[in-house]
Amino acid sequence: MVVGLRKMTVTTTLAAALIVAGLQLASPAEANAGRLFGYSETPYSDLKPFPKWQRVLDNYLKAPGACTPDKYNRCAYQKWVELIEEWRLLPKAEQLEKVNRHMNLFRYITDPVNWGVKDYWEIPKEFFARFGDCEDYAIVKYFTLRALGWSEADMKIVILQDMNLGVAHAILVVDFDGRQLVLDNQIGQVVEASRIRHYKPIYSVNEAGWWRHKPARAAN
Repeated sequence: MVVGLRKMTVTTTLAAALIVAGLQLASPAEANAGRLFGYSETPYSDLKPFPKWQRVLDNYLKAPGACTPDKYNRCAYQKWVELIEEWRLLPKAEQLEKVNRHMNLFRYITDPVNWGVKDYWEIPKEFFARFGDCEDYAIVKYFTLRALGWSEADMKIVILQDMNLGVAHAILVVDFDGRQLVLDNQIGQVVEASRIRHYKPIYSVNEAGWWRHKPARAAN
C-alpha cells in the first residue's frame, strides 16, 4: 500500500473530483425510469425517510488519518484515491469493471459484528477502516463512480430481497449504454439486470431522491 500521502492532499483531491462531478447533476425527473427486474418504480424527492443515507451524504468526504505501514486500511483509502485518478481516462465500461472488482476484494462483515447494531450505512472512510456489508460495497462503488464523473441520475443504490437466499441485500445499479448494469458484491463481474431473476427490488436511493419499486402489474 502507498505510504506518506498527506490527509489534506487526499481529501482535497477526492473532494475536487466529487465537486466537479456534482456540476453535472441531473434533476430526479431526468433519471432513467426503466423497469428494474421487471418492477415499476415511483420517484420521490424527500430523503427524510432514510436518515442513514442522509448521514452518508453529509459525511462521505471525511478521510482517515495518515497512512502508516501498520494501518493497512488507512492506506487502502489513499490507494482508492490514487486508483480514481488511474481509472479516470479508461473507457466507461472498463471503469465499471475496475470499480466492481476492486471493491469486492474487501472482506464482508455484518453490521452486528462490525458496529454492534442491526443496520449501519458506512461512508467510504469507514468501509476502508473496518470493511462492511452489502450496502457498504454499493455506497463506496457509488461514490467512486461519482468521483470519476458519472452522473447521479444514472445510478441507484437498490435495497432488495434475494429470493434464493431469503435475505435482504443491496446492490448498485448503473444505467449505461441503454442497459441497467448491476455491481454486486456477490457477483464478480458487472452483469445486466435482465440476467438476474431472483432479486425483488424494494426501494432505491441516490442523491436526488428515492424510488419505491412494485410489481409492474400493481403500478396503476
